[in-house]
Amino acid sequence: MASLQTLSKSFPAWVFFCCCCCLPLLLTSSLPLKGASTAQHACRLRKINFQQPYIRNRTYTLAKMVHASDKDTDNRLIGQQLFVNIRENNRCYLMKRVVEFVVKDVLLTEVKSQYPHVEEVAQFLASLTSELRSCQFSGKREHIEKNLEQMKNKMEQLGENGKTKAIGELDLLFDYMENACTDVPKKGSNKKKN
Repeated sequence: MASLQTLSKSFPAWVFFCCCCCLPLLLTSSLPLKGASTAQHACRLRKINFQQPYIRNRTYTLAKMVHASDKDTDNRLIGQQLFVNIRENNRCYLMKRVVEFVVKDVLLTEVKSQYPHVEEVAQFLASLTSELRSCQFSGKREHIEKNLEQMKNKMEQLGENGKTKAIGELDLLFDYMENACTDVPKKGSNKKKN
């Protein structure tokens, strides 16, 4: 009973302590403010994702094997043309969209039974896009959509060889995704571009 009385007497002191000491600490913590831009952090992947020898080997082996059967050396789906007029801070978002397309419309189609390791690579790439689910573009979206649409159209024009080409370029996709989503964009680069 005595401890209950002591506790009830000290309760106002604890309330005072929390209001005067703890509340200011919470208010000045480094939590992001509502409305503050968290897109930059959402558009970053850990470098370790790409340093796993097993999945890197699977991806590169699959790409090399399929690339050998690709007779079209004039066209490229994954390359620098994807980044035309795209600001550096939007490149990860663009690569997220490219990877989503390649996983859904190429790797998880009938080709998954034609080549070894397709499902493993698709699962890995899907896990990356899942980590980037909060990644959004900044600025205008039109150049991103235009470049993505050009890639899709080129793949469609190539017919069945379009999927072959996309799988044969998985090594490029892996490298572009790593570069766009793990490197910190330089401030102020390509300011007028999207």
